[in-house]
Amino acid sequence: MTDTEDRIIAQIADGLGIITLNRPEKINALTEDMVDSIGRRLDAWRGDDGVRIVVLHGAGERGFCAGGDIKVFYEAITQNRHGDFLHFLSREFEVDQQIAAYPKPVVAFMDGLCMGGGVGLAAHAGVRIVTPRSQVGMPEAKIGYSPDVGGTHLLGAAPGRIGEHLAATGSAMGAGDAIDAGFADFCMREDGFDDLLATLHDLAGDQVTSGLGAGPDAGTIASALEILLAVAPPRESRTLLANQPWIDAAYGQESLPVILAALDSMPYPAAREAAAAVRANSPLSVETALAAVRAARAEDFLPDAFARELRVAAFLMEHPDLAEGIRAQVIDKDRNPAWAAPVPSLRADITEVVSAQPAKLDE
Repeated sequence: MTDTEDRIIAQIADGLGIITLNRPEKINALTEDMVDSIGRRLDAWRGDDGVRIVVLHGAGERGFCAGGDIKVFYEAITQNRHGDFLHFLSREFEVDQQIAAYPKPVVAFMDGLCMGGGVGLAAHAGVRIVTPRSQVGMPEAKIGYSPDVGGTHLLGAAPGRIGEHLAATGSAMGAGDAIDAGFADFCMREDGFDDLLATLHDLAGDQVTSGLGAGPDAGTIASALEILLAVAPPRESRTLLANQPWIDAAYGQESLPVILAALDSMPYPAAREAAAAVRANSPLSVETALAAVRAARAEDFLPDAFARELRVAAFLMEHPDLAEGIRAQVIDKDRNPAWAAPVPSLRADITEVVSAQPAKLDE
């Protein structure tokens, strides 16, 4: 059975419910219709005995998903339609939470590029697979924004202060770092998707009964797939844990100016590169992202992270750096944003937005 809804293709085959993001010319960048289609399909499959495992993957050779459609975001901001985009974000966060709490195993194949909204779909799944060419990240600070789609929760759970480092620099992770940071479970060959489906078909027929019903749970599936299909990630894709001592020392400091001073004082080239990357990003975004990641770490509760991220989005839309960052990086592509937000006068506002009592996503 095949059901094609705009840029989402949903199929049921051999016990698998396969959702394909089908916008390869845009590296499967998400629109509101695509997100809503995924959510409705997951709702339909929740009680469908013909679906025992759900699989998420992206069409094309370039990647799983480049994130949300940033040009649509830009139009909403510059046309003062903030509410429209907050509605989209709210729905997107609902679907990400739906995946995180889904009663059937969800397997995400994160081949190639997986950024922003793609991380929201894939990294909350029960089984997260990268390939040697995967690039995974939350680059929002580069456009004057802050990690969302539950990214602050994932970053907060990363070892030590790696989450702050990734949020502040906007750096992408290769396969090894994505595994070490907790965004993925294992690596397999990029040309192994058919083997993955065949193996999942066999596992979907397993008569083991888990706490969620008939069939194996996500942990059992991940263990079996890793034994049967995993390959070592490229050595060069694994750098974060080796750099963790200086990352922890720098990003363990309380404020952004002190963090930058610590990075500047270190003898490691990678630390100086990190300082340069942070300085290239919106100071307002970096300070907001640091606060949001730290708050998410303290709570360790995904729904509250989503609610905080929605408040942060509304806050950042009110300041010029977001539109300017998108203009420089996506619209005009001059890569030369003129950051303008007066950060010192906004620090109290950042604290209030990040620490406010969580609200429901549809409020």
